[in-house]
This record gives sequence, C-alpha cells and structure tokens, in this order.
Amino acid sequence: MREELAKAKSIDHFLSQITVDDLEADPYPIYAKLQEEAPVAFVPAINLTLVTKYRDVEFAGIHPEVFSAQLDGSPVDATFGSPTIITIDGEIHTELRRSLDAKYRPREVRSYIDDLVNPICDELLDNLSGETHAELMSEFFEPVSVRSLAAVLGVDDLSTETLRDWFWRLHQGVINFEDNPARREVGQKVSAEISHELMPKLAELEKNPNDSTISHMLHNGMPEGACRSRDLVLPSLKVILLGGMQEPGHGSGSTMMGLLENPEQLQALTRDLDGLINQTVEEGLRWIAPIGSQTRQIAEPLTLGGVSLEVGQAVAPMVSAANRDPEIFSDPHQFDIFRAKSPNAAFGFGPHFCAGHAFSRSQMRIALTRLLDRYPNISIDASRLPVTRGWEFRAPRNLNVLLGSAK
Repeated sequence: MREELAKAKSIDHFLSQITVDDLEADPYPIYAKLQEEAPVAFVPAINLTLVTKYRDVEFAGIHPEVFSAQLDGSPVDATFGSPTIITIDGEIHTELRRSLDAKYRPREVRSYIDDLVNPICDELLDNLSGETHAELMSEFFEPVSVRSLAAVLGVDDLSTETLRDWFWRLHQGVINFEDNPARREVGQKVSAEISHELMPKLAELEKNPNDSTISHMLHNGMPEGACRSRDLVLPSLKVILLGGMQEPGHGSGSTMMGLLENPEQLQALTRDLDGLINQTVEEGLRWIAPIGSQTRQIAEPLTLGGVSLEVGQAVAPMVSAANRDPEIFSDPHQFDIFRAKSPNAAFGFGPHFCAGHAFSRSQMRIALTRLLDRYPNISIDASRLPVTRGWEFRAPRNLNVLLGSAK
C-alpha cells in the first residue's frame, strides 16, 4: 500500500486517497482496512460503494429484489451491449441461464471435460519438452483455458492468440468503473470485432444447430423451428468469452503461484495429486478470486453494515474481499491447501452464481494435475518473479518457472 494511504488519518481520508492503480496493484490491504473500519464504503476513484464482509456479500447475492443486477451506466453493458446474463434479472436471466444447461450443468461437464481438456494439456506440455524454463501463463494456463472454451463454444477455428487478445481487450472495457475514455474505446472496439467475427457463425447455427454452446444458446428451450434473436444471445456470449477464458486460466495461474511460494504444500500435493487436488483448487480460488465482484444497483432502500443505501446507488459486493474475511477464514492472506473447509465466494451467490463454475473448477483440476504429473520438481524462477495485478480480474501477469526433470 502506497505511503499516502498508509498515512491516512481517517477512513474518509483513506477512501479519498485510493486510486485505480492502488486497486490494480494490490487491493487486499485496502479490503482488509475496509473490513475492519468501514465494511460498506464509497470509493470515489471507481464511483462504487464496496461491500467487503462475507456475510454482507452473501446477503447481496441472494436478495436480487434489493440488489439488482441491472446497473445504470454499467461498463459491462457499455462494452458488450445489453441485456447480458450478468446484468439482467427475472425471466430473461432465467431463460439465458437455461440455455447454458446443456453444456455447463455439473453432470454434463463431467461427461466430457476430461476427454476435452487432457489432450489440450498434453499437447501444450509436449511443446515444452526439452525446455528447462517456461512462462506458464502464456505457454500453458491461458492457452488451456481459451482452447477448452473455444471447443465447447464452437469457435475452435479461432486461434489461441485471437482469443487471448479478445480477453485482454474486453476486460479493459468491463472494469472501466472510473469511465476512462481510452478503456471504453478499447472495450467497444474489440466488442464490435467479435460481433463481426461471430455473426456468420450465428447465422449458420440458426439453420443447422449442433451441440455447441452457441447453438444451445440459440435453440435450447425454444419451440421447434424457432431460435432466440442474435441480439439477445450475442452480449451474453461475450460474457462467456471473457469469464470462461479468464476464470480457469487465471485461477490455475494464481493457484500455481501459491504452490510455488509454499514449496512444502507443492511437495505434499505432488505426492497425493488425486487426494489433494480438489481442495487445492478451492484454496486457489479463495486466495485470489479470478473475478472480484458482483456489481449491483440498489432497488429498495436498506441499511447494510451500518450504512444507509439509497435506491439507484451502485454497489460492488466484493467476492474477492469476502474470501479473505478473517471472521470466516483464519489467517486469510495465507495460501493454505490444508485449511479447514469452508465455502468460498469466488463464483458469487444467489441466482447469479456463475453458471460455468463446474467447467472452471474441472479445467483447473485437470490443468494443474497434468502439469504436476509431468513436472513434479517444478520450482519458481527466482530471477523472474511473478507480477500480479488487477482488482476485478486479478492474476499473475507472468509465472516463470524452472521445469525440473520431466516424468
């Protein structure tokens, strides 16, 4: 935390000094101070009231009649168009969620995920054969994530580079709560590119449906011969492109970083991959939540955390902060795959609980297992330590490792 924040004499002064760059660099010391002194607090730099305690974040998620997903001036809608599955409530939200059931319900994911992700992992790991060093974000975790999602969506003709580029530019628009014109332009430009690229595919799938996510979004639950409009499907498809590419790839990277920083836990995991991998994935998601918040707008006045919230007020229940609430998690800033089990908030709460949670968790499990099975002696490259940034989308920007001997 920079010196000016550390010296802030009052909580109001502290809040007034927070910058977007402070949040991007490391939001967790800020969240910790807010949890202690002002668990519901307005941050001028991003024009949002942050909600940082686990129970308050959970309350917001399970009461959509009070905390509406429809946010005036939403940077999500400004980037993707509207409505999207994450910025709408009621019947439209339910319809969009149901259109995803055929590919993302947990039992459906279990039926295909290993056959999908294992070969992608193995191919990428084969590309590292003979190497002594690797940068895992760009060479493994992000490619696994985007290629797996592309296959399920039905856009596997697009390159890994294109999909990674789409994510990095889309997220600039989506996190633009400070209304930065440059970020808005970047997000809207790539959104238009995606629409142009995907419109022919939507048109083809309207006539010739298949088992892809996009096809199910168009047809699932519709009368025979009918399909949803492209204008309804496309904004939510962009949400899936962003979140589905980002959550598992970045969640895997953060988890691996935690393991590399705690070699004794890494060694324990490599000795018992089958027994410890699921709790390792959950701890990685808790420690650094890939997505920071479920942003909402107050629909009915209420008092939360001792603060009066008025109709129309924009609030950000911070799932990332909730995951480090000391009232719920002991020693919350420590990465610990052996901590007592407690549900984490990484995928949100309530009707907007992430539809792709099973896909993301399974992909993380497979990617980490395949990597550590191939390279059980992997270690951090101390000459190129990770740089981690982001408050809405947080992950290592690089994860340089020494691979060690391969099996």
